[in-house]
Amino acid sequence: MLWLKRWNFIERARLERELWDAFEAKDDIEAMVNALKARIEAMDSTDPELGDQNFRLEVWITTMERIRKIEAMMAGKER
Repeated sequence: MLWLKRWNFIERARLERELWDAFEAKDDIEAMVNALKARIEAMDSTDPELGDQNFRLEVWITTMERIRKIEAMMAGKER
């Protein structure tokens, strides 16, 4: 049912929120993404969890890029 998750707005938003929460807590989101990549690389290709983790990685990478763009825009604004 991975294909269903890919098109499910709520599931995607939940994964995005995981990374946003980490960012707001001042966690190193790049380290989180890299750790997830490493976990995926170490997984067995027949592991049923592999598809879900690849989807999480896809969402996290997209979200991380969005976070960094927003940071760059906000850095240029005067307060």
